[in-house]
Amino acid sequence: MIRSHFLKYVALFALFVLSAGSTPSLDTFIAAVYEHAVILPNSTETPVSKGDAVRLMNKNIDVLEKAVKLAAKQGAHIVVTPEDGIYGWVFTRETIYPYLEDIPDPKVNWIPCRDPQRFGHAPVQERLSCLAKDNSIYIVANIGDKKPCNASDPQCPADGRYQYNTNVVFDSEGKLVARYHKYNLFAPEIQFDFPKDSEVVTFETPFGKFGIFTCFDIFSHDPAVVVVDDFQVDSVLYPVAWYNTLPLLSAVPFQSAWARAMRVNLLAANTHNTSMHMTGSGIYAPEAVKVYHYDMETESGQLMLSELKSQPRREPTYPAAVDWSAYARSAKPFSSGQSDFPGMIYFDEFTFTELKENTGNYTVCQKDLCCHLTYKMSEKRKDEVYALGAFNGLHTVEGQYYLQICTLLKCQTTDLKTCGEPVGSAFTKFEEFSLSGTFGTSYVFPQIVLSGSQLAPERYYEVSRDGRLRSQSGASLPVVVMALYGRVFEKDPPRLGQGPGKLQRSASPVHFQD
Repeated sequence: MIRSHFLKYVALFALFVLSAGSTPSLDTFIAAVYEHAVILPNSTETPVSKGDAVRLMNKNIDVLEKAVKLAAKQGAHIVVTPEDGIYGWVFTRETIYPYLEDIPDPKVNWIPCRDPQRFGHAPVQERLSCLAKDNSIYIVANIGDKKPCNASDPQCPADGRYQYNTNVVFDSEGKLVARYHKYNLFAPEIQFDFPKDSEVVTFETPFGKFGIFTCFDIFSHDPAVVVVDDFQVDSVLYPVAWYNTLPLLSAVPFQSAWARAMRVNLLAANTHNTSMHMTGSGIYAPEAVKVYHYDMETESGQLMLSELKSQPRREPTYPAAVDWSAYARSAKPFSSGQSDFPGMIYFDEFTFTELKENTGNYTVCQKDLCCHLTYKMSEKRKDEVYALGAFNGLHTVEGQYYLQICTLLKCQTTDLKTCGEPVGSAFTKFEEFSLSGTFGTSYVFPQIVLSGSQLAPERYYEVSRDGRLRSQSGASLPVVVMALYGRVFEKDPPRLGQGPGKLQRSASPVHFQD
């Protein structure tokens, strides 16, 4: 069953042809994302036939087709579907091969629906193209690309081909307008190759300029930061297959934090598989969360729609830039007179200090990062313990990337050894809070998660221009975790992911335009 969220009724807009670089003809557009419960193939150590692979992919596209048609009927201009949404994710290099197609460079000006055999047998691209064309909607999908190579290429795999995790975009006429090869593969993606270079893929529409990348890429400078800062896209399309890892790496909080910090629209579509803790999709504007979905109770897909500004930078509500260390560097560290203690979050050793009273001021430091917290609880419960934590170092498990994090979190139990373990609910309510840190980066992602894995509504907190995440409106919030999650890109290794090939070439963005 497909369910949908739509914030308000909108009329269908007519789409007009737009040349690259021109002003959008629409001030707003309707965005749609679909969280898809993927129909998975049977586990096998030997490749299935091409026919069996196409049949499985068509079963998933049958579901996606219903979501696309429903989105189009409700006025959507573009719909994003998840990473691995057409065939799943448990493959070896050999068993993924029957699911792959040759995906050409969009410069070839191809509408698969009209000329399906131009680049060989491509039934998935043909069907997606026709689905976009017949419903007059842009479709974003994630499929696998294959590219032959030979011994003249010293990095050519032994089987004579490259295999890429690939996003494709078809416009409302069914034309292939974007192709993106995932640059930062996550550790388990042994079925795919790393591209030799990072690609920065953008395209123009009648409703703004779009960029695109995939899942683990969001932690990177190339292409995630580059596509926003250097290429000035208005909106980012983001297919993901993200399994939630509490307390700091849950999909929806991180997605919303990234959109807010990067000051860009983000359309994020996750796969849905509760057994793997995979849920969490949404549509985010720079100044607010428009709609999101988090569901660990059912196995149903979910369609979400919301209206977004086509060029948010031109809007009076566009948030100002934040100097993330301005306040903290001018603040005198608070002295609590108590000992710090270590704790682990996702294999990283944090330095923690316990919040002892119902109100207080605390500072905790690790290396040159100091985190400051001022807070007031409605009451200090005896059955719940909170801690302020700091981490400043290189994360090295399932990828390598440098982090600076300040976090206030509820410990799993009253035993301080459980601080940093996953927590889903809280009864302690914070009436006031102000969290800041002496960050050495301008890329800091603010998040607040409440009891029940719910996002804190924007009206109850703000991010000040001097880098404080602080309460407003006087509401009492049952905080599970709040964090300022900083990324220090200049201290990263050349590539975040760990996987086959482990190429260490320097990344050079490549710009594709429709």
